[in-house]
Order: sequence, then structure tokens, then C-alpha cells
Amino acid sequence: MEVWLIRHGVTGHNKNGFWQGQRDVPLAPEGVEQARRLAIRLERLGLTWTALYTSDLSRAVRTAEVLGERLGLVPKRDRRLREVCVGELSGLSREQVRQRYAEYVASSLRDPWHTRFPGGETLAELSERVWSFLRELGDGRYLVVSHGGAIRTAVLRVLGGEGTVPWRIRLENTSITRLHWPEGARGEGFINTVGDAAHLEPAWKPEE
Repeated sequence: MEVWLIRHGVTGHNKNGFWQGQRDVPLAPEGVEQARRLAIRLERLGLTWTALYTSDLSRAVRTAEVLGERLGLVPKRDRRLREVCVGELSGLSREQVRQRYAEYVASSLRDPWHTRFPGGETLAELSERVWSFLRELGDGRYLVVSHGGAIRTAVLRVLGGEGTVPWRIRLENTSITRLHWPEGARGEGFINTVGDAAHLEPAWKPEE
């Protein structure tokens, strides 16, 4: 089984440094263009896809729609692929979070995996629901559009790095992270690629 995890295209909140979580923020025009460039890149590979899945949040759905239109795939929505629920931090800047939620910030530095976002989830809970989705996939090659936090926890789960600060893994919007499991296996997996965003480089030619 091979899973290509795609982070959604950029949003206004991404560009301005605001926490999003499960707030349903739409793609910025730049995010649609990022998805278009990725779709062209994937089409050029000429691969066969078993299915295209997406988080049900609009920024992921729109990214998946752009990919699906190009690749001839219909996106299937799954709530388990949503970003972590950050609760009261949604819509706040990092500086606002530091000022208003100092106790949370201090706790998250000590134990990022089990510290609960105020009014939201823990990263451990996020990891469990993303992993439950991955465990249900059969053998094949899947395209999965999700979110930065969700993808990072999946990578750390494969590495056995639960408890590690996930934000140290840099993932550009519409980057590709590839996970692989040997045929019939659902235990230990392998990581082929993390955060590949070559299609966003100025030198990459998207012309058809």
C-alpha cells in the first residue's frame, strides 16, 4: 500500500499566521494555483490511483477537486482527515496565543503530544483518528488530501516518534508526503518522501 499525503493549498490564515484548526477557511487564489501546479505534476507521472480521499474541510475539498478534475478521480470525504481541533486558539495569531494562553504554551513544550488545545483535541487524539483511516485502506496507491498537523502525526507514527514536536517537520502547502507499507502489511511502514513541493519552485514549468 502506498499513500500520497497532500497538504491542502494555502489559505489567508496560513499566509497571515493565524491558527486554523477545524475552522472552515477557504483556499486563497494562490492556493488554487498551487493545487493546479500539483495536479499537472501528478498527471505527468502517469500513475494509476486506487482512490482519492480528502478531509471534509473546504480548503482540502477544493484542493482535492482540482486534483480530481485533472486525474479523473472523484474525491471521497472523510472527517477523520480533518486538522486537529485547536478550540479557543482558532483564528488567533501565534503572538496572541503566547500572551493569552501562557500555561497551555508551557505545557505543550513539555508534552506536545498529550497537552490538550484549550477547548480542543490533543495531538495523540488526532493521530489516532488519522491512523484509523489509514488502517482501513486496502492494498493500492492512494491520494489523500489533508492538513499539516494530521500529516505530521502520521509521519511521526510511522517513525515511532510519538511525543516529538511535530511542528519541526516543515510541510509547504500542496507538498507531497509518501508513506509505504509492504503488500498485506498494516504494521510498520516506511517513509519515501516528506514535504516534496518541487512543483512550487519558480524553475518548475507548469505549462501544458
